[in-house]
Amino acid sequence: MGQDRPDDRLSGPAQPAHALVARWLAWLQHGRRRSPHTLRAYQTSALGFVAFLSAHLGAPVDAAALSALARTDLRAWLAARRATGVSPRSVARDLAAIRDFLRWAADAEGVAIDALAGLKGPRIKPGAPRPVGMGEARALIAAATDEASAPWIAARDTAVLLLLYGCGLRIGEAVGLPASVRPMGATISVTGKRAKTRIVPVLPVVAQAVETYARACPWPLPAAGPLFRGAKGGPLEAGMVRLAVRRARAALGLPDTATPHALRHSFATHLLARGADLRAIQELLGHASLASTQVYTDVDAARLLDIYRHAHPRA
Repeated sequence: MGQDRPDDRLSGPAQPAHALVARWLAWLQHGRRRSPHTLRAYQTSALGFVAFLSAHLGAPVDAAALSALARTDLRAWLAARRATGVSPRSVARDLAAIRDFLRWAADAEGVAIDALAGLKGPRIKPGAPRPVGMGEARALIAAATDEASAPWIAARDTAVLLLLYGCGLRIGEAVGLPASVRPMGATISVTGKRAKTRIVPVLPVVAQAVETYARACPWPLPAAGPLFRGAKGGPLEAGMVRLAVRRARAALGLPDTATPHALRHSFATHLLARGADLRAIQELLGHASLASTQVYTDVDAARLLDIYRHAHPRA
């Protein structure tokens, strides 16, 4: 959104609630540092919600009208959104924006909102994140370091992203590694969700990248402390890695789906494409069930059956 103020971008028939929407967007922009993309999406959702309420209630929408909303009014809005043919995921995003707006109005403007209690959005079928191609993964990792403020930070980001793509780590697992994993051998122990520990193989190129970073890092790396450090010496935050990847994909013209998490997904799908066993991938990813891995790697039933027939001794 650049330097534009959110309220400068409001459009459509004037409603008293537009002033509330403008103040909410300004708070998101300056108080919460939300991205221009998020601000535009939230603005569209909020203005559409206000327009629906005006027609639904037959009157202008102001703070009093918002306070008087019943759950049936919100359900009517959800039904109207579904009737337009938009996907359940889009409806869920709209509902998330409206929840945020109404909760902000309750806290900042004293608007009493009781209708949100117990309101449920549409069920969304879990979907697999989209992987990036092998060439794109390498380009993304290389480009993520181009605008680093120091060579050691470029080396750090390279090491973190290689742990995602080369070892299948979650971003939280990578930035949470202790310095005691050095020097890296053929495997490392990783603690994932629900404090579950797994053993992950380490490619030489990944181990080398970690050592390159460690030698360049200007901060001490005691074994009991974090391996990856931020610019001021504290533990590296995952958000800084995500920011580097966002800049890189913009420079490369890659879609928004090219995220750090997509590198982990690419690790799994590329292994599967090379004939790796699905159970082995499940262990490498740290999934509790094979069902999670099936969704994660976007494997269809025919592919699963083919793996079963080739791998099972009684098939």
